[in-house]
Order: sequence, then structure tokens, then C-alpha cells
Amino acid sequence: MDEIRKIRFTARIRQHPIWMDAGKHLRTTGSALRNWAIAQFQDSLAVAILWLIGLWIIGVPWAPVWAVLAALLQVIPHLGPVLSLVGPVLAAFFRWGLSGWEHALYVLILYAVVVVIDGFLLQPYIMRRVAKVPMWASILAPIVFGIILPFWGVLLAPPVLAVVYAYKGKR
Repeated sequence: MDEIRKIRFTARIRQHPIWMDAGKHLRTTGSALRNWAIAQFQDSLAVAILWLIGLWIIGVPWAPVWAVLAALLQVIPHLGPVLSLVGPVLAAFFRWGLSGWEHALYVLILYAVVVVIDGFLLQPYIMRRVAKVPMWASILAPIVFGIILPFWGVLLAPPVLAVVYAYKGKR
């Protein structure tokens, strides 16, 4: 009777996800990171579309260039969107001069709108749909990780979160 219990206990332990072989771990982690990269690409594309529409409405020159630059810089957390703001603001200043300062202000307002829509709606929704990460976790994790490890925590929070939820989904 005691031997049967040991066999059942051993069988239950080996079914736990931690006992997967290395290939399964690599497949799970790889698929989670692939899904995160797809979600990041979709988010960058959505931000580029928002920037393009907004800059065309304002009338900023070279709007498609600034939208593509915003999409490329979207991958860098927090610093990328700020860097993507510099070009359109300078373009607005050069086009309308100091007398048209309100156009540069419109670009700043557009930036605030895009950041709020992306940070609170688009990115959490896309992460939930593609990487299976809940919206609350994708908003809260960069904040918590950023407190623990100021630069690296914010940078690594989304992919680590995607991997954690991929393993959680395996259970």
C-alpha cells in the first residue's frame, strides 16, 4: 500500500510544469516571447496610425515619416514615445514659426492623447488578446517592476509577464 502511494505521488510531481523537459520549456518560452513580439508590433502599428491621423489633421509636414519613426521608437518603453515627439514639434515650429506656436502645442496635446490611449487601452487590450496577459497585469507589472529595478524592471516587465502567463496557462 505504501509503495502505491509513493508511485502516485511521484506521478503527480512529474506532471507539474516544472518537470517538463528542456524542449518543452524552450517551446513554451519561445511561443510566449513570439506572442509578445507580435503584440508589440501590433501596438506599434496602432500608435503609428494614431500619429499619422493626428499629424495629418494638424497639418505637420512629413507626417508619414514621423508616424513610422513613432512606430519604431514605440519598442523602447517610456523613452521611445518621448523621442518620437521631438521631430513633429520641431517640424511644426519650422513650418509656422514662433507666430504659430499653437500648432506645436497641438502636437503636444496629440502626444498626450496617443500615450493615454496606448497605455490604458491599446497595449493592455492587445497583450490580453495576443499574449493572454490580463489587462490589470500589463498595467501594474511595469510599475511594480520599475519600483524594484528602476530601468531594467520597466524594460523587462512585458516579456517576463508574457512568459509567466504562458506557464500559468500550461497548468
